[in-house]
Amino acid sequence: MTIKQLFPILFLVFGFSAIQAQKVGHLNSQTLLAEMPEVKEAESNLKAFQTQLEKKGQQMVETLQKSYQEVSRKEQQGEISPKQLEEEGKKLKAEEEKIQAYEADMQAQMVTKREELLQPILDRVNTAIADICSVKGYQYIIDLSSGVLLFASEEHDITAEVKTKLGL
Repeated sequence: MTIKQLFPILFLVFGFSAIQAQKVGHLNSQTLLAEMPEVKEAESNLKAFQTQLEKKGQQMVETLQKSYQEVSRKEQQGEISPKQLEEEGKKLKAEEEKIQAYEADMQAQMVTKREELLQPILDRVNTAIADICSVKGYQYIIDLSSGVLLFASEEHDITAEVKTKLGL
């Protein structure tokens, strides 16, 4: 056998032994996060924040509707000139644009608030996972909830250990 023919065989033998030496664990982050009181509190705070933003948006829409109805009433009763109608139409259009801008801003505020509330919790979970990996010698932890998993042995599921570490 030549070196070129022997190389693939050596690669397979040494490659498999390197793979066998790696310790892989898994957990289900969705289940884990669903059981954390901090996540429930953050979601509750986020919902309250969303309600507050939506209330302001609804008030803006109601004000616009009233303004539109008033202009429409004046037009029907002949209390407004065509020039004034045009000016009022421009004002209404500007208000519509403000509402659209507010809706976009509201979405951005929700994303920012979600990150602000959840990031400390995710940092805590990641620290717990890193601590367990260090102690147990895991090279990889796979999140079952992400769907990126080909095989998982129950003996390597560290969800219960992470829960214990987090006091759940």
